[in-house]
Amino acid sequence: MSIRSLIQDIKFSRSQRVVVSAARPAGEAVGEPLNQTCWAQMPQELLREVLVRIEASEATWPPRKSVVACAGVCRSWRHLTKEIVKAPEFSGKLTFPISVKQPGPRDDLVRCFIKRNRSTQTYYLFLGLTHALTDEGKFLLAARKFKRPTCTDYVVSLHADDMSKGSSNYIGKLRSNFLGTKFTIFDGQPSHSGDKIAKSRSTRLVNLKQVFPRVPAGNYPVAQIQYELNMMGSRGPRRMQCTMDSIPSSSVEPGGVAPTQAEFSHNNAELFPSLPFFRSKSNRVESFLSGPLARQKDGVLVLRNKSPRWHEQLQCWCLNFHGRVTVASVKNFQLVASPENGPAGPEHEKIILQFGKVGKDLFTMDYRYPISAFQAFSICLSSFDTKIACE
Repeated sequence: MSIRSLIQDIKFSRSQRVVVSAARPAGEAVGEPLNQTCWAQMPQELLREVLVRIEASEATWPPRKSVVACAGVCRSWRHLTKEIVKAPEFSGKLTFPISVKQPGPRDDLVRCFIKRNRSTQTYYLFLGLTHALTDEGKFLLAARKFKRPTCTDYVVSLHADDMSKGSSNYIGKLRSNFLGTKFTIFDGQPSHSGDKIAKSRSTRLVNLKQVFPRVPAGNYPVAQIQYELNMMGSRGPRRMQCTMDSIPSSSVEPGGVAPTQAEFSHNNAELFPSLPFFRSKSNRVESFLSGPLARQKDGVLVLRNKSPRWHEQLQCWCLNFHGRVTVASVKNFQLVASPENGPAGPEHEKIILQFGKVGKDLFTMDYRYPISAFQAFSICLSSFDTKIACE
């Protein structure tokens, strides 16, 4: 049997199982029979060889959905597929939804693009499938803008039409101050065990047992973005600085390591089992945990925008985007690691994130290690927000 025919059989058996599961009476267990499928009886050695071949042959989207289909066959297939499929840092591939929370590859930029819908104030992140700027892309994330009296929120979700903070599709959010000069990126789940949860309306709990297991996602501050004020109104691009609170500055050095989330937690109560929940006057969850990076601000990664050069003939500020940006805009930027407390090395010349305009509502976004697609997307969203004091 060829790999292609095997994949077709797997997809057919999955569709049949979905139909059967949908027809089951309410309350009947549907999880355990997954291991009783004919595919679950395949010898482990043969199964590993098959999955390795499928993973190698379906390297790009949309064919790569076959790898995801294999992970959905049964529990044994899922565990083995997750073992074979490497994180984007090592493979350069975004396969499972958790990939958007994991750092990108070290050597190459992940090419993405953002589409803006002005009428709904919604932004869609797609993975580029070719080097062209106009391909359809693979959907990754969506964000919607919500204006508050004193701030603006951008809620980020795995689903284009589900922006509920209580949903399992909720990834995190970006919040700005009133002037649009300072932003905080909140992750719905901690990037490491030392992260601390912030006070927020989205973490309200009345009684943990009453809402278990659908505990609302927490808000873990993982990055701060600050735009430099331009009170004199001088010409030139915006100046910005990103403090990545969850990433150590050593991550950009050879052998450096950034926190990598292995999987989503379906029950946020598992993230902080020893955390005391209580009902306060504001119904907010409070945590007195403090991570190691929170106490060592000088040890976190700081990103700064790369300084452009003035082009006399074009009479404008220019950056080399290597053909990925075609329209001049104040929103365009490139971020590099800032050499804090030391001389700049080769690692501080690498572009970690670049963002630029290619159409009226189309923008490119390319990122690499040590930041994730979610973090890169959130930083780019900050560029869309109105900045009264920075123009």
